[in-house]
Amino acid sequence: MQMQESSISAQRSRFLVSQLKRSQIYKDYEQAFRETTGMPLALRATEAFDLPHHDDPKQNPFCAIMANSNQSCAACLQLQKKVELEARLEPKTLKCFAGLCDSAVPVRVGDNLIAFLQTGQVLLHNPTKTDFATATKQILKWGTQVDLKRLEEAYFNSRVLNKKQHDSIIRLVTVFAQHLSTVSNQLLVQESTIESPQVAKARLFITEHQSEDLSLAQVAKAVNVSAFYFCKTFKKSTGMTFTDYLARVRVEKVKNLLLNPHKRISEAAYESGFQSLSQFNRVFRRVAGEPPTTYREKLHSA
Repeated sequence: MQMQESSISAQRSRFLVSQLKRSQIYKDYEQAFRETTGMPLALRATEAFDLPHHDDPKQNPFCAIMANSNQSCAACLQLQKKVELEARLEPKTLKCFAGLCDSAVPVRVGDNLIAFLQTGQVLLHNPTKTDFATATKQILKWGTQVDLKRLEEAYFNSRVLNKKQHDSIIRLVTVFAQHLSTVSNQLLVQESTIESPQVAKARLFITEHQSEDLSLAQVAKAVNVSAFYFCKTFKKSTGMTFTDYLARVRVEKVKNLLLNPHKRISEAAYESGFQSLSQFNRVFRRVAGEPPTTYREKLHSA
């Protein structure tokens, strides 16, 4: 059976992000990250138009003061837009006018970019009077009204990391972004919606027969509706085509099988219902965002 390419709509991406933010795993990681690093952390949907660390308990005091100025706030939003544009494929770190670093790590579901994990507002070197003078020059150029003495105190209290520390933190965020990608795919498969009895029955039938050479017509027949009606109803209820849903169910089964370090990738593929290795490799990469060999290496490298 040929698997069709599909994409996740912007609306569904925002839904996934809202679900991830409410998940216990995200809340636990967010709290542990802040307490361990002393840095802010935000999960933002793509094309969000707010400052990522506004009201974050670990927000840099210097950035908090700057956020109250329209000019500097606009500059921060421009930086956020730039870092997101450059971080669509891999983590990216950029510096603001004051030398503070902000980083964005993409969260993907297959080929679909759904969000960014962002952290930063840190310096990668000890602040100097020259650094602050340069930042002050820009602030005055904007005509920003601010208490410079208070701003200077906040600037020199900024979190400072060396390159090795910063790289390690970004690596931690990247690993968590990969975990969120897996959780997102599971949410797409398991998403609970108000659905017709036929769709609920179809989900169960697919789960029970996923290892077979399953077709849309077979599933429609099993739930006693026409293929046309089933196709339309299933897509409306799940937000996915039958082929995309089946692909995600099978990929999740492969991932579970690969938890066994002795299970060969080809065995896992055939046991999950894929009819050829070329089909499996193509579908796994689309759904998981990486080749199955790479996934297996990461899974057992810890």
